Amino acid sequence: MRIFCKVLNFHNSHAGAEDTWRAYSDMREANYKNSDKYFHARGNYDAAQRGPGGKWAAELISSPHWPGVVNCGQWELRSAELADAAGAGDMWRAYSDMREANYKNADKYFHARGNYDAAQRGPGGKWAAEVISDAREGWQSDVSGRGAEDTRQDQEANAWGRSGGDPNRYRPEGLPSKY
Repeated sequence: MRIFCKVLNFHNSHAGAEDTWRAYSDMREANYKNSDKYFHARGNYDAAQRGPGGKWAAELISSPHWPGVVNCGQWELRSAELADAAGAGDMWRAYSDMREANYKNADKYFHARGNYDAAQRGPGGKWAAEVISDAREGWQSDVSGRGAEDTRQDQEANAWGRSGGDPNRYRPEGLPSKY
């Protein structure tokens, strides 16, 4: 599935979602007859200029499989549904923090935290977290050689966070409080 191939490239996806939302808001404000294709193209173009993550966000939001789309296209999204795309940004932030912290045995905490934060945004954030987590774990188990048990534990932490469980369950002792 194409979305799974693109999901690992979600850097700047939050900003790309904001670009798409800004174009939608401008279209609604302009209220100009037959301008929807221009604003649709502008939102996708602006998002794609941010790199692979922005392009991914534009494709995700434009997808007929996006949660809340009523088979009418991108512009039928309500503001709350579009804001859910920021869940991908939450996942990226948790990943970036994990890399920055470089703290032993902290990966499960960051998995749970990213999924928790994304899921708090609503169904779209929860969906994005699941897609991203599954893609990441699929890659990890197939390519990285970390093993099935590590993948199982990561998925357990992912599901815990997405279901609203407190990510601190997985927080290692001594991890700096900024995380």
